[in-house]
Amino acid sequence: MANIQLKNLRKSFGVVEVIKGVDLDIRSGEFMVFVGPSGCGKSTLLRLIAGLEDITSGELVFDGVLVNGLAPSKRGIAMVFQSYALYPHMTVYDNMAFGLTLEKGNKDDIRKRVERAADMLQIRQYLDRLPKQLSGGQRQRVAIGRAIVRDPKVFLFDEPLSNLDAALRVATRIEIAKLHESMHNVTMVYVTHDQVEAMTLADRICVLRDGIIEQVGTPMELYERPDSMFVAGFIGSPKMNFIGGSHAEPFGASTVGIRGEHLVIKPSDGVWSGQVIHTENLGADSYVYLEMGTEEPVVVRLDGKSEYRSGETVHISPMEDKIHRFDAAGRPIR
Repeated sequence: MANIQLKNLRKSFGVVEVIKGVDLDIRSGEFMVFVGPSGCGKSTLLRLIAGLEDITSGELVFDGVLVNGLAPSKRGIAMVFQSYALYPHMTVYDNMAFGLTLEKGNKDDIRKRVERAADMLQIRQYLDRLPKQLSGGQRQRVAIGRAIVRDPKVFLFDEPLSNLDAALRVATRIEIAKLHESMHNVTMVYVTHDQVEAMTLADRICVLRDGIIEQVGTPMELYERPDSMFVAGFIGSPKMNFIGGSHAEPFGASTVGIRGEHLVIKPSDGVWSGQVIHTENLGADSYVYLEMGTEEPVVVRLDGKSEYRSGETVHISPMEDKIHRFDAAGRPIR
């Protein structure tokens, strides 16, 4: 197990500062997910932990030991990339065994470790195949297996599901969750722009914005008690509705935040009213989009099928205990 501490970590590329003084304690054995929009610095931060980028200033500490100048191969890490990074001319077995073979490990031990990892990921039947004979999801499992056989203290994942289609993303996400459960003594750090992956996989989520940390917490802490409008709008799908101006004044706030599932459609006398501009029926639930003069349409999430039609006026009220109030700076009023 490895406890990872980032102390005032900074990274600049020339005059451009990308990581701007990050302090974070990643606990031994936890699954930490970095999320944020493109360009926020999440992949750069992962590469600093891996040793693939030099730290400009600050300290990176593994289990109490400063590792700023330590080579990636000496850090006890294994990294899984978005691009799989498999050798096309090698079989699945040879791809998974490659790192151990370079270290001149015992052949019988290597085979046992490869087969154990293959069994965990349900890819033993593919060990004699070449990568080109596999689907995208199978290739990503091979890449994960190659990391497992090294028996690392720390797993680093850099958007590993980005190249997969929707069904494969779900299936591979489940495999990664099972992997975490079976390797609970290994610290895992995972980068994604997909907040659904973050919510379903993480023990804790670190939300990044412009090279700084906006908030760190469990998925439900971020969902229920966001520290800013940015976090509130980034965590949750569909994202939180933000209602400002005269609509928010009765609540003593510059902006009211309310999630779609916490809005109730009333026959009349709702707190607000709007005109239906679009509906999406998804089977188990549906989304109704309302034009209310806000910057973006307001989304109401309903159970089952929606019968509302474009152009229809509907009245809505927020559930009182689910309202988020924000000041003019986008910070919560509590």
